[in-house]
Amino acid sequence: MLSTHFQPGAASLLSDSPDQRWAVLFEDEGSAGYFYALDKRIGEADEAIVDGVLIYNVQQAPERQMLASVQWSRDGQQAVLYIDGSAQALFDFAAGRGYCRSDFPNFLDDSGGGWNRKTHEWSDAVFNAFETALVN
Repeated sequence: MLSTHFQPGAASLLSDSPDQRWAVLFEDEGSAGYFYALDKRIGEADEAIVDGVLIYNVQQAPERQMLASVQWSRDGQQAVLYIDGSAQALFDFAAGRGYCRSDFPNFLDDSGGGWNRKTHEWSDAVFNAFETALVN
């Protein structure tokens, strides 16, 4: 698990999947914290982003140091972002789907290159399956 301590308003944590095909990026450039799914086969940096979800608005975040961590599934097809040990978002690269506690943003036009971006509603079932697979 890759982790970093950060202060809301300035954070960056990039984590590659075990097979280096995918990556996820937690980023806070001042006003909000976002978690991005990247397909490294289609490019570098911003052009590789296939989905993104809102984690928090800085104005609503606590003014203290926090811990961001990324855990990949064993097969490298799913990644979870934890903030202070609590799961906030999950990307499932095999399913082309993102889940987050904020369920934001959502798009009427689902032209996300095979990704379902009409909803990012959190799924306890998907998250519990992810965690169960880690211990089995």
